[in-house]
This record gives sequence, C-alpha cells and structure tokens, in this order.
Amino acid sequence: MRKPCHKSISHRISWGALAVGLALAPAAHAQSSDPEGSAPSMSTSDTYGDEIVVTAEFRERNLQQTPLAITAVTGEMLEARSQTNLSQVANQAPSVTLKSQSPAFGPSMGANIRGVGQFDFNPAFEPGVGLYVDDVYYPTLTGAMLDLLDVDRVEVLRGPQGTLAGKNSIGGAIKLYSRRPSGSNGGYGSVTYGSRNRLDLRAAFDFSLSDMVSARLSGVSKQQEGHVKSYDFGCVFPAGGPATFVDLNGVTQQVNPADGIPAFNASHDDCLRAKEGDVGYQAVRGQLRITPDDRLDINLTADYTREDHHAAGTVLLERFENGVLRSPNFPGNANVDINPFGGDIPFDRRFLCGRYCNYANYYAPEDVSSPTGPFALTGGVHPATRNPGRVWFSGYGFAADIRYDLSDTLQITSISAYRDYETRFDNDDDLSPLAHTNNTNGLTFHMFSQEIRLGGTLLNDALEYTVGGFYLTQKSVSSAVVDIRYAGLPIFANNDPVRAKTMAAFAHVAWKPMPRLTLTAGLRYTDEYKRYTFSRRAVDGGPLPPGTSVMGIDGRTGIYDGPDSNRFDYRANVQYELTRDNSIYAQVSTGFKGGGINPRPFNEAQVLSFAPETLTSYEIGTKNDFFDGRLRINAAAYFAKYKDLQLKLSNCTAIVGPTFGAPCSLIVNAGDADIKGFEIETTMRPVDGLLIDGSLSLVDFDYKSFTSYGSASAGGPANPNGPQFGDYPDYVPRWKWSVGAQYSFDLGGSGTLTPRVDASYQSDLHTLAANRPTNRIDGYILANARLTWVNATDDLEIAGEVTNLFDKYYFTTVLDYTLSGAGLTMGQPGRPREFAVTVRKSF
Repeated sequence: MRKPCHKSISHRISWGALAVGLALAPAAHAQSSDPEGSAPSMSTSDTYGDEIVVTAEFRERNLQQTPLAITAVTGEMLEARSQTNLSQVANQAPSVTLKSQSPAFGPSMGANIRGVGQFDFNPAFEPGVGLYVDDVYYPTLTGAMLDLLDVDRVEVLRGPQGTLAGKNSIGGAIKLYSRRPSGSNGGYGSVTYGSRNRLDLRAAFDFSLSDMVSARLSGVSKQQEGHVKSYDFGCVFPAGGPATFVDLNGVTQQVNPADGIPAFNASHDDCLRAKEGDVGYQAVRGQLRITPDDRLDINLTADYTREDHHAAGTVLLERFENGVLRSPNFPGNANVDINPFGGDIPFDRRFLCGRYCNYANYYAPEDVSSPTGPFALTGGVHPATRNPGRVWFSGYGFAADIRYDLSDTLQITSISAYRDYETRFDNDDDLSPLAHTNNTNGLTFHMFSQEIRLGGTLLNDALEYTVGGFYLTQKSVSSAVVDIRYAGLPIFANNDPVRAKTMAAFAHVAWKPMPRLTLTAGLRYTDEYKRYTFSRRAVDGGPLPPGTSVMGIDGRTGIYDGPDSNRFDYRANVQYELTRDNSIYAQVSTGFKGGGINPRPFNEAQVLSFAPETLTSYEIGTKNDFFDGRLRINAAAYFAKYKDLQLKLSNCTAIVGPTFGAPCSLIVNAGDADIKGFEIETTMRPVDGLLIDGSLSLVDFDYKSFTSYGSASAGGPANPNGPQFGDYPDYVPRWKWSVGAQYSFDLGGSGTLTPRVDASYQSDLHTLAANRPTNRIDGYILANARLTWVNATDDLEIAGEVTNLFDKYYFTTVLDYTLSGAGLTMGQPGRPREFAVTVRKSF
C-alpha cells in the first residue's frame, strides 16, 4: 500500500494546473549556436528559435524530428537562466535529479532520471545515468559536477539508452557538447562579482592557424566564500558556561556544555574555523581542429580541472519520527570512548548549531582512555587533522574525434579518450568536536576508451544505419582512513584497487518505408568485467589487532564476471509524422547497470556480490509545433519494469544476521518495481519578444516484490529496517515542475533590455531506500531572476541576477545515520539568496 502523501491531491492538482496554464516548459528550444564554433550572439531576444540540432541517434537531426524524450538546452539559454554548473540543468529538465554530494562523498555528483540512477561515488558502482562530454563517456560520479564551460548545448535523454550510448545509461544520458573551433579569430571574456565575494572569470578565443587548422582555448576560474560557518565549540562556549544556540526553527535554546572541550582557535575573535560550501574551481580546455579537405575532420582536445576548497557545508539536524523528536544521540557503548578530551561529554543536542553553522573540527586523535588500544594511531593524530575539512581534486583528459567521409553515403568515426584524476577529501559527519564519525578519503582513477562507428545511407537515403564497437578499461584505487569508533571498530585504513573492462558491439537502423513513417531498431551486446581487492590494515600499514571484524577482509578479492556480466539490449521505435510539424512515436527499449562487489564490508559476512539491475521501458510520445512555431508542446508517457534493483541497506541484520548486521553499508539486489509517469515540455511565444517555457513531470514508483535471503528479506514487512512497499528510491521526487518567462524590450540604438524570471518545484523525497522521516527532504520552490542589457552591436552585455529570490531554506542532501546505529542526521542546506552582476564582452 502506498504511503499517504504529505500534500493533498487538490494541492498538487492546483500546482499542476497553474504550471500548465503558464505553458509548462521545454528545456530550451533555442537556435543552437553556430555548430562550427563561432562566438554566440548575446541577444536574449534570439535565445529561442525554431530549430535545435541534436545527435542522439548517431546523426544530426532536428530535435522535433527525433523520436526520443529529450531536453535540449543551448549555451545561450543556460546563461539566460544564470546556470553555470551541470546540476542546475535539472531544475528545468523533467524527471531528472542532479545533486552535488555531501562531504562523505567528496567532489561527486548524484544523478537519476525517471527514478533510476546512482548516488554513491565508489568505483564499485556504475553511474546509472551516463555522462558524456563531446561523445566521451565518463564512467565515474567523482568529478562529474562539471562547469558549463564554453558549452554549445546540453542534451538530456530520458529512459534507457542502452543501444545509443556507451554503457550503463539505464536511466538515461546527459551529453555535453563544446563549441568547436571555426577559425573565426573571435572570442569573449566575462567577469561576475556577487554575494560572499563571488568572483567568476570566463574567457574563450577562437583563432585560425592556417587554412586547414583552427584552435579554440577556453577557461574558467570561480571563487566564493562558503555559506555555512564552522565554529570552534570550545571557543564559542568556554568550559563551565551555558550554551545558548538558535535551532533550525529560529527558537533560542540553552543547554549546559560539559567541561573539557578546549578552544582550538582561541586567537580568532569570532571563533570561526572555516566557511564551508565555498567555491574554488579552475578549468581550461584547448581544442585543435584539422580539416585537410571537406571529407576529413580531426578534433583534438585536452582539458584540465582543479578544485581546492572546504568541504560542502552541512548542519546537524533534529528530526521527528512517529511524533518523537530524534535529537543527535550516541546510542552508547561502554567499551567505546568518542571523547578525545577526557571526562564525560555525551553526544547530544548541545552540538546543534543553527541553520547555517556547525561545530565540526576534524580532530580525531587516538582514544585517550586506551592510548595503546584499538584506536591507537601512529603519532596519535588522525590524518584528517593535518588538512582538516578540505576537498582537493585534480584531473585531466585527452580526446581525439576523427570523422572521415569514405563516400557521399558512408562515414567512419573514431573517438579515443584518456582521463586521469586524483582526489582527497575529509568528512566529520558528527559535526561536533567529538571523535564520533571522522574519515579521510582518497581516490585515484584513470581510463582509456575507444569507440568506432561506421554510418551511412542506402535506398536513396530511405535507410540510415550505424554499426560500431566500444572498448573501455579503467583502474581506480579507493583509499580511506575509517574512524567510526562509535561502532566499536578500530580505526583502519583501506587501499582498494578496482579494475574494470567493458567491450560492446552495436547496430542502429532507421528506415523510412514511406515519407511520413520511420521505423527504428537498435541492438547492443555488452560484456563487462570488474575485479575488487580489499585492503584492511592499521593506519601505519601494519596488521589490525587480533579479533577485529574487519581484519578478515584484508587481501580478499571479489570478481564480477561470467553470465551475469554480458547482456543484449534492444530498442524498437516507430514514428509517424501527422503533419510537417506534428508527430507521434512509440517505442520499447531496455538497459542495464552492471553488478559488482559490496565495497564497504565491515566483516567477512558482508563481502557479498550483487548482480546487474535491468529495465524494460515502454514509451509513447508526441512532438508538436503550432501557429508557425509560436507554441511547442512535447509530451511523453512511459511504463517500465525494473528488475533486481541495486539498493543500499544501512542495517543488514536481516541479510547477514544480528552478529554481523551493524554497522552496514550493503548493496543488494533488493527486488522488482514498476515505474510509470509522464513528462510535458512546452514553449510559448504569444507575441514578438515574449517567451514563456515550462515543464511538468510525474514519477510513480511502486515496489512489486522484495528479494528473499533465506528466511530474511531485503525489504517489506519481513525486514522493518529495509525499504517498504510504498517507499521510493533515494532522491526521487514524485512531482517536478518549472516555469520561466522573459520579455525583450527593444531600445533602438541603445540595444535591448530583457528581464527573466524562473521558478522550479520538486516534491518531497527521501535520501535512503528505507524511507523514514529522518531522511526526508520536504518539497520546495526556488525562484531566480535576471535582468540583461545587450548593446546595439551585440558585443557587450551587462546582467544582474538574483538566485533563490525568496531566500528559501531547503536541503539539497541529507545523510541519515539513525538506521546504522550512529544516532544522527545531517543536512546540506542549499545556498541562500545571492546577488551577482556579470559583464561580458565579445570580440
């Protein structure tokens, strides 16, 4: 039985009616900038045109002629909406969730489309939503929160893309396309200054080296102070004094802090340790394009990205569960001391700081009550203490895209790529000066991929085909110092190498047996391999103390291979053009996400493998332009059979027994579900200069069964700690809508002035598969506004923007540790209202 809705049906219908009445949303049907890469026009009056070209089916085609559910956003529209990173694209894309992750997951992105995706960055898992930059597959969530640097367009493909995209695009795919060099000898530069000393610098220059060679160089630098203040508790509340704080509801509370917590930043008058959630990001991309003749096109790309900043800003939460207040509360273990300062200092609500602050200090020395015992560390200091609360990322890549016309009807394409990155990050998830949950993490990664396509036409262009192959090899090393002493475990270090390979062959055919009818079929065979080796040692590299539960994992290897690791996926689609501007389509398609080995076992019983999850989706859709293109309405409805869902259990007692059930972070194939929903995107241009756009989507997720493990179950009534019938997967809102409007005023010789307002809504969601009030994020509406002036010669732009216009307090992520026994919940508040001014000059 589905759980009761938090908002009434009439309330939701009212919002839906309002959104539709305002002409809900396309994601951007803008005239794409020159595909050859010249500097785009800055005139917002031309932000939308009649046509945008996409390449979702291996060929360039008008968006309205492509029989897929696609949201396409041009670089001009991203600028008009004040969107500079990938996660913001989801605000207007129906059924799409993109989230920047909490400190525990470092510089990574979580993503799902239509209820299918992945939010854990560990290389043992596959993304679920494929990310592609210039047709190069990114097989990792770490480093995926990309800046929209010099972007020509973004394509968001919804539904399984198993036959059209590299791998593991079971939920959908997100494709970014850069502006290509054209030899225009032009470019642009922009500077943005805003709230909390925000400073963004962007520039691109396109130049000709010869008649056959052109190049493009682009770069971005972003800096901004954080919006969550991290204070030194011992400085704010000297020992013996009363602790007064303002809770999340704005109510002043008072508790008496225990003596013994020293001040670490006593010399700072404001007791401030850091401003978390800050920005420190730089990226540069260089492209070289060689066109010896009109048949050969060679594009070489190199890029580099660096991040260096404090951890994502988070706050400690109080939550109500079944009417009972859940304050931070360490459950208690007589053999564990989480206080590194001596004395009796319980972990409780004294460490609640407020709406935008915390008391994390990343201080975790050895257990003072047992200096040579299970929590002893070399030198007596936790590694995170040396670089507390920082995130560092450095990555680079090379790609070669070569296209050669063998004849007028046959082309071969080769896409080669190499990527490499390294990251380090810390997390103090208890957000207190106590040593409750403190980890420091590292990840190194490199990959090589090669894709070959042969595409052409037959039967006087009535039949188009593409055949090809794909190869990917990658290696990751996941390392960490894990300090969860609340669970009675010793501090341990892991250094786990993960090797993976993928090989695939695919074919895609589109046939027009008559002028208005197109039949499309696709087939893809994929073979995967993954090897995960566990290392569990003391921090100094020596063995762990005898009898330690994690000790038995050291040296074990798990392999994902065999019959479960190879699979055929297919797609069949029929499209009929009712008129030149109106078409309908129907399709069935499949996809899968590869299996693997549970990467975070805390004992040998938790070293378990998990199988791939699969999806079969049935979809119907329509694409329509009316009134000479002044009204566009695209809609799709779908039904999907979701098999062997991969879900994370925070309490796995039902699977491995009470002795080995906690702590737990176990991935299992939890069961099967049905997903159904619909999506509407629309644009209206009722009069010249006025543009209204919007979107509406529903994801209706319904568990049908849960997997049995002997006498136990992954969920349902037999496992009260697991997901239940009526629960949703993590970060899947039932409803989403967006609406935006802009009007361009013609000032004659003084240029144009364009105000724009955007609003977006997502309904309640939960951040764990086991939905509980402690991991719920309430629904919210966000609004942005922008005013843009462009001069008459279209080469100078000045824009003022306000994001989070009504200063809404909301959470982007929530980590709920109550089911695992840690007794706390932390949330990542979104950015408050911010102001910025941008000046951009083209040349």
